[in-house]
Amino acid sequence: MNILTQKTWSPYAAGAVAGLLLILSVFLTGKYFGASTTFVRIAGFVEQAAAPEKVAGMEYFIKEKIKLDWQGMFVLGVLFGSLASASLSGERRAVPVPPMWEARFGPSRTRRWTVAFFGGAVAMFGARLADG
Repeated sequence: MNILTQKTWSPYAAGAVAGLLLILSVFLTGKYFGASTTFVRIAGFVEQAAAPEKVAGMEYFIKEKIKLDWQGMFVLGVLFGSLASASLSGERRAVPVPPMWEARFGPSRTRRWTVAFFGGAVAMFGARLADG
């Protein structure tokens, strides 16, 4: 069976591939890959479209120019790579409430999505607090 068409990968194999990609990223660019800076830049793009005068005076965006760089391409690659992976494996349905969550906390989509949103916000805050 082709590894790309499997429904799940071994976490060890996936971790090894991610580790090799990280080493390659550091070797080629001298930087670690990440996403938190990209999300701040995307927010800057949106805010610049809505209120350019506010963004022009922000100290962060004076230091960090709003641009689409290799990290932005990395985030887009994660999105399109996950779509390609789902397509190749035949897993095309979205699961709004995973079975493990439903067994423990119930079938509420609102509860699941609220916890996921706030969990993501806390993780992003921590990543930005730790400088990326």
